[in-house]
Formats: sequence, C-alpha cells, structure tokens
Amino acid sequence: MEKPKPLWQAICDTLRAEIARGHWRTGSRLPTEAELAQRFDVNRHTVRRAMAALAEAGLVQSRRGAGVFVRAPARLPYHIGKRTRFHQNLLTSGRAPSRRILHAAIARATEAEAEALALPPAAPVHTVEGVSLADVQPISLFRSVFCATRFPQLGAALAAGQSVTAALKALGVRDYTRKSTRISGHIADVLQARHLDIAPGDMLLLSEAINVDTDGHPLEFGQTHFVAARVDLVLDGADFGPVVA
Repeated sequence: MEKPKPLWQAICDTLRAEIARGHWRTGSRLPTEAELAQRFDVNRHTVRRAMAALAEAGLVQSRRGAGVFVRAPARLPYHIGKRTRFHQNLLTSGRAPSRRILHAAIARATEAEAEALALPPAAPVHTVEGVSLADVQPISLFRSVFCATRFPQLGAALAAGQSVTAALKALGVRDYTRKSTRISGHIADVLQARHLDIAPGDMLLLSEAINVDTDGHPLEFGQTHFVAARVDLVLDGADFGPVVA
C-alpha cells in the first residue's frame, strides 16, 4: 500500500499547483504562516517546511519583514532538433509533462496540410488539438495532423492521451525525425489566452513542423503556439531540419 504524503509535501504540492495555475501571480505575496496553518489545519512548523521546499524549487522568495512572494518562473528551454519529443524535452528540464486534449476529429485536409503531408487535396486527416502543460502550467497550444488513410486508428489513441511517439510505435512506426521547422511570432487572441491562462495580446511563438518516417515520408504536420514568456525555443546545432524564422 502506498504511503500517504507527509503533510508538508501535500501543502507544498497544493501551493505549487495554485502558483502554476496563476492563482498566485508573480510578485504577489502568499498568505502568512499563521493563515496557511489555519487553512490547512496544521502547525506553523509544517507550513514552514512546505515553504522551504517551494523556495528550494525557486518558486518563492522570502523578504525579511515583508513576507513570502511568488518568483517569476524559470523559462523552459524547449529543444528543437532532429528528434523533437515533448515528453523528453520536459523531463530533461525536470518538469512534469502532461497534455489536455481539447478536440479530436477526422476532417478534410486544408491546402497547407495536404501540401505538408504530400496528400491529395481534401484528403481525410486526423486532427488533434490540445494544451501542453509543464508542472500543470500551460505552455503551448498544439494542433497535430496525420493521414487518416495510413493510420486509421491513430486519432483514437491520441484522443485517449497516448503520446505521439507511443501511438505511432504501436502502429509500426519505430522512429520519426524532424524534416523542417518554421518559427514566427504573433499575439494571442481571446480564445488562445483563455486556454493558456495569459492575457489577450501576449506574445506567442508559432512553430510549424513536418515530421517524417525513416523513408522520408511525411507523418505529421504540427502547429504549436508557445507562450513566449514561459518558453525558450532552442535550436540544437546541426541536429535539426531547415528552420525558417
């Protein structure tokens, strides 16, 4: 039987999640030890240990005589290379990856999607849209498009939360690599801002990418809108395909 978390750890996790969701904004003061002790029905020593863990993680800082304040979160270095993998990117940076699916369907490929995937005009494609999170903080909106004729079962696997790598592997694709990446910038609209927990007009970085199988056949056309204030896109030397900024 799994042991329950220590009280200080549970408090730390709760406050960490609240900070990530934006309940406590950067620069805001957290409640006092006494207030937190009352909220969680624990003694102040337990609260003090939870706050120390948050400080060690770089999420808060104490100011003598003023209180404990939320620090600006460290920007996530997101590596774009020959093998760009969302889960591996975050795990390497010590962040917990997760995704929330917003919409999954079979649709007719747009002109741009058909061209990227080398498909006939209006060919059937799987489209999967969602939010990518690091430690429960939204960092990007994604839209992934795959040929529905080649991978008829792929959409259901992705909609169920399976990673792209795992879903493709189950369908016989042992490896895939990045063929090209196009990066541009734009501002968030109201809907994007709501999903990403940012303000409309905040800066987004758009990555448009094509991934191919080992024979060079296009597998995926992806469009990812990263929150510029939370992510640094890192181009890994000669290890990526053509990049257009």
